[in-house]
Amino acid sequence: MKSILIQFDTDTLPSVFDRVVAVDSNVEHLFSYGGVTPENVIGLVHGAIFTRGPADLKNTAIFVGGSDVAAGEVLFKKIQKTFFGPMRVSVMMDSNGCNTTAAAAIASARKHLSLADASAIVLGATGPVGLRAAELLALENSRVTLVSRTLDRAEAACESVRAKVASARLTPAAASTPEEFEKLAGKQQIVIAAGAAGVCFLSEGALARLDDVKLAIDLNAVPPAGLADVGVMDKAAEKHGTICYGALGVGGLKMKVHKRAVASLFESNTAVLETRALYELALKVAGISA
Repeated sequence: MKSILIQFDTDTLPSVFDRVVAVDSNVEHLFSYGGVTPENVIGLVHGAIFTRGPADLKNTAIFVGGSDVAAGEVLFKKIQKTFFGPMRVSVMMDSNGCNTTAAAAIASARKHLSLADASAIVLGATGPVGLRAAELLALENSRVTLVSRTLDRAEAACESVRAKVASARLTPAAASTPEEFEKLAGKQQIVIAAGAAGVCFLSEGALARLDDVKLAIDLNAVPPAGLADVGVMDKAAEKHGTICYGALGVGGLKMKVHKRAVASLFESNTAVLETRALYELALKVAGISA
């Protein structure tokens, strides 16, 4: 029986990126739908679960994507609520690459440092990737500072992470200039930039001044860099005593995780792949023991 991946995209046009990755993951048939909402997805899910018997449903899977991560999360939950009994298929949510990117970033950090009790700062922490990176660091028992341009947004981000990781040790902080961001990063071991394109958090030369920083990860692939000293292609590059990863340096692992995750959807009809499951997979792909 042939494998079928059904792509539910919240954007009007289904993501070409996600379609290419599906093909490269050896999916035999790809059905792509754009403009999918919680209101119109029910009939589509029924079409997925009622066309094959329970024993064959592992050959069908659903991928939730799109540029709007919040909309993807709502759609992801609605899909799971539509399943019942054995009538379900495996489902993965990775809107805008949020989960695979965060998973690959923190797995990359684990290659070099013990994250337990490490001090980390996430710049641009209120965005979808920043929130997930903070969640995974909290799971690893790191002490995490979440930074936004306003303190209330940083506090809201902390509450969002605490709702998922009760033991999280989090500190909210606000900054809006490179000088303020640098001051906050000064006593941290790990710096992760996860802000929007066009935002530079740390100016050129900052890493040379931040003696305590051992690892810097910039997840912005669009110039200007979020961390000016980190090149987009950097992959474990050492600069000023700091191990650096750029967006494309993390991207190699992210792509491997994405492909492996899509392939794994067809191992059963019960897999639910979101932030934590994809992080566990990223650790396996990177050859790191959980």
